[in-house]
Amino acid sequence: MSSSENYDLENGEIVKSVSPEKMRESLLRTRSQTDDLSLSPVRFRILRDFLANVRKVVFETKLFVLFPAVPMAFVAHCYSFGRPWIFALSLIGLTPLAERLSFLTEQIAYFTGPTVGGLVNATCGNATELIIAMFALHKRKIHVLKYSLLGSIISNLLLVLGSSLLCGGIANVNKEQKFDHRQADTNTLLLLLGLLCQIAPLLYNLSSVDSPKSDGSAVLQLSRTSSIVMLIAYVAYLFFQLKTHSQLFGSEEDVEDDDEHEELDKETASIGVRSAFIWLCVMTIIISVLSEYVVGTIEDASKTWGLSVSFMSIILLPIVGNAAEHAGAVIFAFKNKLDISLGVALGSASQILMFVVPLCVITAWIMGIQMSLDFGLLETGCLAFSIFLTAFTLQDGSSHYLKGVTLILAYVVTGACFFVQHVPFGKPITLTLFVDIF
Repeated sequence: MSSSENYDLENGEIVKSVSPEKMRESLLRTRSQTDDLSLSPVRFRILRDFLANVRKVVFETKLFVLFPAVPMAFVAHCYSFGRPWIFALSLIGLTPLAERLSFLTEQIAYFTGPTVGGLVNATCGNATELIIAMFALHKRKIHVLKYSLLGSIISNLLLVLGSSLLCGGIANVNKEQKFDHRQADTNTLLLLLGLLCQIAPLLYNLSSVDSPKSDGSAVLQLSRTSSIVMLIAYVAYLFFQLKTHSQLFGSEEDVEDDDEHEELDKETASIGVRSAFIWLCVMTIIISVLSEYVVGTIEDASKTWGLSVSFMSIILLPIVGNAAEHAGAVIFAFKNKLDISLGVALGSASQILMFVVPLCVITAWIMGIQMSLDFGLLETGCLAFSIFLTAFTLQDGSSHYLKGVTLILAYVVTGACFFVQHVPFGKPITLTLFVDIF
């Protein structure tokens, strides 16, 4: 028997002994293989999580078929396609992005708690409208800015809320639909205050139109003061909604079971907070680029298609920006949860009127741009009519499909008003221009 072999007395087998050098090589090789195996699952796990996030963010929405319009808009801009094509593709691409932006803010709200989550939703809920408004302000297209914000408010009050009441009434035609009118009263009160702040510069212009000493400085000062008041009122509204009277802004079941389901809600988040934040930043950047394309090409598209800038800004742009609110409000109305539908429609309108509009005025003031709250006679009249009609519709705390039909038909008439209005490009929206057109 050689020296390199040992006899196993217990098993009766001959076992070859291994030299120390070979033992060290074997251990090093085994350790290296173990490290490779430990790193491989980590790499696969990161890739698997990324693909899972892509599936949840991009493909788990019924609007994912519109996502190809996003790269097509980039290609159309890089290769200088027709500007109307760039506008159309950008507008289509903004639709799923706006819906996914709302989804991501909801995912972040799962981890931040109700207070911070409410602030995130209040800030990002109308991010598309805010980004479009800021690019319009940067390009000195004040008329596009005013039209888009005004159209978003009217769309939420008449189209989104009207569709919700109509669909909810049809789906629950044999049931009595009730909602807490206190929430509607709070939002209506805020909207009426915003209407007063917005109508004051218009009334001042009408009262001083024949005065030889009248100029635009007084209207600007009044608008900026009113904007500060509106922002203060909106901060008070947030404190009222999130702190002192939060029970008014949720369904009764949610208020009663809030403590019991707090941990369960955190577990139902589709993606992690870090992934949601990264996706939120990416979506915001893409929306910013497409918003710049929309603002830069809207006038060329208006000339090519024969549609007025007012109609495209008040009707087309808000439909894209309110896609998430529209879908969510209708779904909740189908489930006979009108409190949530009202919170979506009225809350979004209040955010734009009391936060986005005065923020644009203050930002224009800082940039040295003269922007007032005088939106024009026809525009302010349509806004006032929309707020009053909504207030009368919701005053009794009940709903049926006829109320939805009324609001939708009112939106059709409002759209027809701006469809026949052709405002010359670059001219300010004043009473004199309104008289000259008609």
